[in-house]
Amino acid sequence: MNALPLSFNVETQKVLIQLSQTNNTIGELKGITSTLENPKMLLNAITLCEAKDSSEIENIVTTYDELYKEISGSSINPSSKEVIKYRTAITKGFEDLKQNGFISINNIIDIHKIIEPNKGDIRKIPGTEIRNTVVGETIYTPPQSYDEIMEYLSNLEEYINTKVENYDPLVKMAIIHYQFEIIHPFYDGNGRTGRLLNVLYLVMNKKIDLPILYLSKYIIKNKKEYYDLLGKCNKDINRIEDFIIYMLKAVEETSVFTINFIKEVNKSYQITGEQMRKKIPKIYSKEMVDSIYFEFYTKNVFFQEYLGISRNTATTYLKRLVKEGFLIEEKVGKEVIYKNMALFNLVENL
Repeated sequence: MNALPLSFNVETQKVLIQLSQTNNTIGELKGITSTLENPKMLLNAITLCEAKDSSEIENIVTTYDELYKEISGSSINPSSKEVIKYRTAITKGFEDLKQNGFISINNIIDIHKIIEPNKGDIRKIPGTEIRNTVVGETIYTPPQSYDEIMEYLSNLEEYINTKVENYDPLVKMAIIHYQFEIIHPFYDGNGRTGRLLNVLYLVMNKKIDLPILYLSKYIIKNKKEYYDLLGKCNKDINRIEDFIIYMLKAVEETSVFTINFIKEVNKSYQITGEQMRKKIPKIYSKEMVDSIYFEFYTKNVFFQEYLGISRNTATTYLKRLVKEGFLIEEKVGKEVIYKNMALFNLVENL
């Protein structure tokens, strides 16, 4: 495999044409997120969607209903627990990036430890092969020794954090993603870690302000092409142009998706606020609307903490919100949880 930077210019005419379109849409996405009153609300929703679909690429399949129960502490579904780990890793990576301003090997390892806490550190035992699971053939053998893996990771770390050529960050993101996946530094969880690295790199380079680019949705839809292109690049790195264009298209399409999703969430949020003012004016507050849009499920203790109210007051308010149709009450084991169906339906229909 090749160290970075690559020895040839990847910003070909085809790449530049797609890059222009992609920059337009991601610029629009950045603009619309800067106007949000409550960006945390969007971050919670998008990171959960990304976590679910990124995990699904690795055959970890669950439902949104199970995920929301996991958030509320009411689920025993193992796949849901795996997805929530991924969501936690996104939050951890974003917080570390805000604090440090760069992405290090240690940051990547910390993220991976959240995603796969029982799969060990960087690979130290040789024998890892990337196989076609259908026919059982080996399609790629990544670096085998720990020293070689660390050498390539150190090279990647330097490439991520320094400007060694004048490529647009979107183009560099595609190269970084390809390089990380072929280094394949961990025994498991490389795909999810690599996809998380994509969005953190774009945040670091101010292409977006929040880690809300939902790339896994595109990769699931075009999964065969993704793996075919990785395989072609492994055989001939000069074919990386097609992989870069694929990743640029992924950013463009998911930017459009996220823009539309933001508009729908904002619309739902505004409608709910207006209806609350009319139906429950004595207890209505903007913070109450925020609290039920902060997550898809809430429960008494969360409601108390968010609004700074007593348990009895929280119970009274929640029962009123159920009565007026803003929440649905659901008994899960010994817990009572409250679902925001307007927000739930928006995400369920993505």
